[in-house]
Amino acid sequence: MTDASEAPDGNGLPPRMRRWPSYLAALIVFLILVYLLRTVLLPFVAGMGVAYFLDPVCDRLEKWGCSRVLATSIVTAVFALIVVLAFLVIVPILIEQFSNFIRDLPGMVERAHQRLMPLYGDLQLRFDLPALDDLGAMLRERLGGALGFVGNALQGVVSGGAALANLLSLLFITPVVTFYLLRDWDLLIARINALLPLDHAETIRQQMRAIDTTMAGFLRGQASVCLVLGAFYATGLMLVGLPFGLFIGMMAGILTFIPYVGSLSGFVISMAVALASFDGWHGPAIVAAIFVSGQVMEGNFLTPKLVGDRVGLHPVWIIFALLAGGALFGFVGLLLAVPVAAAIGVLVRFGIGHYLQSPLYLGHHQAPPAPSTQPTTTPK
Repeated sequence: MTDASEAPDGNGLPPRMRRWPSYLAALIVFLILVYLLRTVLLPFVAGMGVAYFLDPVCDRLEKWGCSRVLATSIVTAVFALIVVLAFLVIVPILIEQFSNFIRDLPGMVERAHQRLMPLYGDLQLRFDLPALDDLGAMLRERLGGALGFVGNALQGVVSGGAALANLLSLLFITPVVTFYLLRDWDLLIARINALLPLDHAETIRQQMRAIDTTMAGFLRGQASVCLVLGAFYATGLMLVGLPFGLFIGMMAGILTFIPYVGSLSGFVISMAVALASFDGWHGPAIVAAIFVSGQVMEGNFLTPKLVGDRVGLHPVWIIFALLAGGALFGFVGLLLAVPVAAAIGVLVRFGIGHYLQSPLYLGHHQAPPAPSTQPTTTPK
């Protein structure tokens, strides 16, 4: 007997299918509101992200006997102190090195060009390569187009998220939002959990747990990887005496958040600066060894330990999400890109699992065992 709740309507559609237009309309309204309020939402999205990162620390302090308010106060104060010290100590040095790097870039390019000219001449005769001047013109054309694209993207991000009012809101409103979200995090989760539709509550909880596992594995784990690699690259490049080593190393570590971009860009820029700054090949060889060691450390130790294999986010999907989020919603889009990508990935896997169990896929064949919708984990 067919359950009355699943009985089709006059058009032959079960209630589950009739709800899709409402879900789609709600999603469209949500996207429109995010686009219209993208500048206003910045401190709230940033505060929510910081609260998500710091909630496990508050939970740990609660287990040690602190009240939630005390734990939230301690965590918020320590985090704010770290941010202020970073802005007072590290950020001015990075800004100075970046300014000097831009100022000295033409001279370094010219020195690298003169140094590579004899080596390229031998390769040109052996492999019939284009002339170095033609190659330089082609590279400048391609690089100009790439820099123009990046510049336009950064301009959109800056105009959408780094105006003076938004910068002030980040400095003054984000800590307040973070404190209250951290204090009431468990209460908010319980309130949302109580509002779930009873017929689908358990399924929704399973998918939200999967999304949380994916986001925690990538966001918290990858942030740790970026910090460790940034410190490793910056320390190694400064010890070898590479000009602008702190700036290049920190940027390479931060950009590791985008798969392959940080290591590749850091390696190329570091090698170009090394070729322009060091006389022999000893310095460039050490710089190359630093980045090779960083990649070995990331691939064999950092990522398996801090991120793990439970994330299930393809690097190309992450890059697309970051570019699309930044282009559509500015800096707010960059902050929302990875959580949205993680949610979409989990829901797509859930939908594929249901499709593989549906008559549309099976036809007259016997149903296979139901696939798991949870991210896989490697046994410890």
